[in-house]
Amino acid sequence: MHIEAGVVQGAKMVLSYGTAAVSFGIATKLAINSIKQSGFLPTIVKTVLVTVFVFMFFELLPHHGVGVSEVHLILGSTLFLIFGAAPTAFGLAFGLLIQGLFFAPFDLPQYTINVTTLLMPLFAMMYIANKIIPKKTAYKDINYKDALRLSVMYQGGIVSWVAFWALYGQGFGIENLSSVLSFSLAYMSVVILEPFIDLAVLAGAKSLNTLKSSAYVEARLYNSVK
Repeated sequence: MHIEAGVVQGAKMVLSYGTAAVSFGIATKLAINSIKQSGFLPTIVKTVLVTVFVFMFFELLPHHGVGVSEVHLILGSTLFLIFGAAPTAFGLAFGLLIQGLFFAPFDLPQYTINVTTLLMPLFAMMYIANKIIPKKTAYKDINYKDALRLSVMYQGGIVSWVAFWALYGQGFGIENLSSVLSFSLAYMSVVILEPFIDLAVLAGAKSLNTLKSSAYVEARLYNSVK
């Protein structure tokens, strides 16, 4: 999802400043709600943990440039289910920023594009999760079907945003369309793998009863919504 340098240039970058501002606005609202529900320190700790995980995912897991961007295993749905929306949103943003500052400075000019691409699908996935997962079901008890739907929502959202930025920046020429298509096909393969990782992590969570009352994981990981 790290879009290639030069895909969006000049005055067209202004749009990404606006979308990034909206993304951070939504994330801030979620963070305020998280602090009210679980406290300031737990929210900060969860955000730091997600930041570390995201940085590791970006730097240590396999990633390949395909077409207009790179294919990463971000595990956005896994992080959301374990730590919640606000810590995941800021963890994604901070992990992306740290990577850019220390390891990939060539990505910094595209930061507002990339952070939008990561966060907007997360918010859409959060909305869908609230709709499709019954209130009586804790996240640890979701099935493969629901895990797959969340993964499709998140990864599909990333592909859609990358495609939007590429077409917005470079138009509908054959070469650009081909690059977008090759990236999309490669990225959606992640959808096959991520639900299995979600379920494996959630299965592990079931055995960790000590976390059931912990403020350092998402409250709904172990508890249904009243």
